[in-house]
Amino acid sequence: MDGLSPASIAALLAGGFFAGVVNTLAGGGSLLTVPLLVLLGLPGTVANGTNRVGVLIQALVATLRFRHGGQLELRSLLPVLAPLLAGSLLGASAISRVTDATFERVFGAVMLLLLIPILRRTRATLPGPGFGRIGSALVFFGLGLYGGAIQAGVGIPLVFALVYAGHDLVRANAIKVAVIASLTASAIPVFALEGQIAWVPALVLGAGFAVGAELGVRLALAGGERLIRPVLVAAVLGLAGHMLGLY
Repeated sequence: MDGLSPASIAALLAGGFFAGVVNTLAGGGSLLTVPLLVLLGLPGTVANGTNRVGVLIQALVATLRFRHGGQLELRSLLPVLAPLLAGSLLGASAISRVTDATFERVFGAVMLLLLIPILRRTRATLPGPGFGRIGSALVFFGLGLYGGAIQAGVGIPLVFALVYAGHDLVRANAIKVAVIASLTASAIPVFALEGQIAWVPALVLGAGFAVGAELGVRLALAGGERLIRPVLVAAVLGLAGHMLGLY
């Protein structure tokens, strides 16, 4: 892809904007942007790497905005980030005995089941029961395995786990975007060294992601859980349906 037409630029900006809002409030925006990059002519592997640049920009913008809004404490990241990073290193080998299709269908079904506690949680102040120190490490290590193996939509189960661990949906999303920024930053050099990033589309897409992240944080801080919950439900249904092969 040597150059971008005005139509392609507009599509990337619009797709990145929408995905940035969805990723900030819930997750799964890459299910739109990766196919969009493929549609514009990038091979699948390059589209995946190119998309990570936009995800990183979006996550950094959202992290800074959530921190400025008082919803993110850096000390809350370490218990989540350490096991996630460890799990992501083993993600590819973790599913070596299971086909991608089987794994995605099982995970899609599990995601639908995880909607139940979110839908039943009617008070913003009601914390989850928590996992315990060891349980928390295992859960986030497992999410790291998923992130390393598949990556798409990892923000959604991260939100579920953080809510169960005792955070409300606003703080859960704040921690989530900071974690994804760290995970994505560690992955991008690998894609770059493999020549799997098309930088011009990546930066155009990233601009859309950044604006979407800015709006997403503003909506999250203003609307709180009343806004985030329906967006999260819609994102889960979309991701689960995709993984179950419904479309």
